[in-house]
Amino acid sequence: MIDQATLVTYLIVLTGFVLIPGPALLLTLARATASGTRVGMATGLGIAAGDLVHTAMAVLGLSAILMTSALLFSLVKYAGAAYLIYLGIRAFFEKTDAEGVAPSSRMSAGSAFRQAILAEMLNPKSALFFLAFLPQFVQPQNGAVALQLTVLGVLFVVMGALSTSLVALCAGRLSHLLRRSAAIRRWQGRVVGAIYCALGARLALQER
Repeated sequence: MIDQATLVTYLIVLTGFVLIPGPALLLTLARATASGTRVGMATGLGIAAGDLVHTAMAVLGLSAILMTSALLFSLVKYAGAAYLIYLGIRAFFEKTDAEGVAPSSRMSAGSAFRQAILAEMLNPKSALFFLAFLPQFVQPQNGAVALQLTVLGVLFVVMGALSTSLVALCAGRLSHLLRRSAAIRRWQGRVVGAIYCALGARLALQER
């Protein structure tokens, strides 16, 4: 099993990672602001579920295959980027009703959860992160490598879920204030769409 010193070091480094604003926090923020706390938390949990898949892939060695194949890496990367940009364009051009509320504002938690899982699974940079980051804290003399990788990955997922849940809670409360302004409601979908498109473009332009 992982020794205490390694575990403490890992948790300290991990805390810095999950607190730095990145795609996961931005996606959660966008959804929570537009659709409320419940949908924001569902988005965060969807991202966590996607990271569990990446953890399993790292443990099974599938991430190594993805990283060594330039073609496969590019296919997954552009599929993920296209999906995010699609979500962004749809949110950007959605019509609002008489009260200035876009249909996306009524997104169900289930839909947000499924979209977040797919978006995270189609992010090869996440696969690379788990493949490159987790092994640094694995020590073969401490026991089964697969078990250590699993524990480290699950800890990452749990801390990530806690951070996105906190963001969703705060942004969800803010959304109630934002919805009182008709002008803000009209622009809300465009802001959310711009965030998704920016994340998609960022993913498409990234190299391995």
